[in-house]
Amino acid sequence: MAESVKSGNFTFIPTSIEGVVLVDCTSYGDQRGSFMETYKRSDFVAGGIDTTFVQDNQSMSTKGVLRGLHFQINHPQAKLVRVISGEVFDVCVDLRPGSPTLGAWEGALLTGENHRQLYIPHGFAHGFFVLSDTATFAYKCDDEYHPNDEGGLMWDDPEIGIDWPIPEGITPVLSDKDRRHPTFAVWCEANGVER
Repeated sequence: MAESVKSGNFTFIPTSIEGVVLVDCTSYGDQRGSFMETYKRSDFVAGGIDTTFVQDNQSMSTKGVLRGLHFQINHPQAKLVRVISGEVFDVCVDLRPGSPTLGAWEGALLTGENHRQLYIPHGFAHGFFVLSDTATFAYKCDDEYHPNDEGGLMWDDPEIGIDWPIPEGITPVLSDKDRRHPTFAVWCEANGVER
């Protein structure tokens, strides 16, 4: 695995999946409060992330909500995701045909206190599970949202095997749409992707 890169107030940490990068941000604080940069293009380029973001999104979710696994089909989005307040377990799944890690997942605990971000390139499904009472989630995208271009995967597909930190006896709160996503095997077959 490649080594971490420090540039400015950011540390870029490679993960087990090529292109997926954890980003740690330096926060400065005193008696007044705190300040941190969450994105600076020149530092991100120096850290190996040369992406032009065009849309910012923000959501608020309550404890036990699971959103995902989502992607856009014809307009894939690279994303830089973070938590402003609260705590989530964030996940991405490699859907890039021909990738040596096709079907593999990477997860990270993102909180309003650890200031960690996750960069997810094109070709991934994305989702998260809320661990705190509430969580405010923010993310940058390099393409605009296209409502008729949504795709998804089953969040608990045993073949993918995501180790969600869901407490015993808790059933995740899902949207109707997220309950109906196909398995990874069905998605591969429908898209002619060899596993």
